[in-house]
Amino acid sequence: MAKENILVGLDVGTTKVAVTVARVEEGIISIIGHSRVPNLGMRKGMIVDVEETVSVVTSAIEEAERISGFAINSAIIAMGGAHISSTVSKGVVAVSRADGEITYSDLDRVLEAARTVALPPNRQILHVIPKFYTVDGQEHIADPIGMTGIRLEVEAVVVGGATSAINNLTKCLNQAEVQIEDLVFAPLASAEILMTKKQKEMGSVLVDIGGGTTSVAVFEGGDVLHCGVVPVGSAHITNDIAIGLRTSLEVAEKIKIQYGSAIPENISESEMINLANFDPQETQRVERRYLSEIIHARLMEIFSLVRAELRTIGKDGMLPAGIVFTGGGSKLEELVNLAKDELRLPAQIGQPLFEMAGLVDKIDPAIYSTSTGLILYALENQTVHRQIDAGKMIDKAKGFFKQFLP
Repeated sequence: MAKENILVGLDVGTTKVAVTVARVEEGIISIIGHSRVPNLGMRKGMIVDVEETVSVVTSAIEEAERISGFAINSAIIAMGGAHISSTVSKGVVAVSRADGEITYSDLDRVLEAARTVALPPNRQILHVIPKFYTVDGQEHIADPIGMTGIRLEVEAVVVGGATSAINNLTKCLNQAEVQIEDLVFAPLASAEILMTKKQKEMGSVLVDIGGGTTSVAVFEGGDVLHCGVVPVGSAHITNDIAIGLRTSLEVAEKIKIQYGSAIPENISESEMINLANFDPQETQRVERRYLSEIIHARLMEIFSLVRAELRTIGKDGMLPAGIVFTGGGSKLEELVNLAKDELRLPAQIGQPLFEMAGLVDKIDPAIYSTSTGLILYALENQTVHRQIDAGKMIDKAKGFFKQFLP
């Protein structure tokens, strides 16, 4: 694999493993491969069956290799799960140069100082994301490079996860012979492709309704304000339907996708669903409104947990740019309208903001937003921090993307 222009995003989720392979050339991203394989080796974003997870990752990689024509030996990995949480930390250092000019070395040192936030021994840091810098008491500086001063401070959001969960995922990827280029909290990757700079500046929240969990990333002033995960997702809705209708999980999932709706009041009481259309062995007919009531009840639980996350940072109902939904659970009919009422915020389903070439028509945004967003996250990360040889090419790619931003 030509590392200078091929990037791979690998999203290891509770219900599926998704892979996106992209080529970056002359500022244009082309999707040249993708795959999606059901995953039964995880629960609520944490690995419970190493052998199954290794098998699924291997299958997904092989399928992406077949489509793209490239051998994949490394990838940017999305990390999720109910064990992920964030906290705010501060770092302080003295400017190193005699003339007081702040350099990238000073930024690295102050961010490292912020990493020293006290974490329990069973927690590991994934990201240290600067919110703003302070130079000699002057606050809210976005980029202090080139400024002069004596004392440099940073206030940062530290995103961390359970060491055991991170180690287990690392072990599975090693066994699948996939080298980890970076571990990224999944919503941060999705936000790269689904949210505008204006939304992040004004105040917004990305809500990723996955299979076993719902992930939340709050943005304000262009920075990450808060990250969290609640242990309920769309698979719980499927389980509720299976129990409520006394049918199999396979039939429940199909019914949810085809007939599921978030607002029962908008469905006629006379509308019926014939389960025999999904399984010849089924004989019952059920009211679609009853199906919607089951879905509504679980969504209300998810929204109450999301509100609790927003309440911890004083942003319940206080994000002008509203909610951007993604994930498989976001495809439910009337989800946006229910969210507007219950979360008291503007809401929309996330759609890719950037034009890409290649197999774009094969990519479902709800399924591949994270694995594709990892590509953009990697470009941004390499350009700003790593200063790799491909930097000029990546700068062109970023310039190409900007023309599609509002």
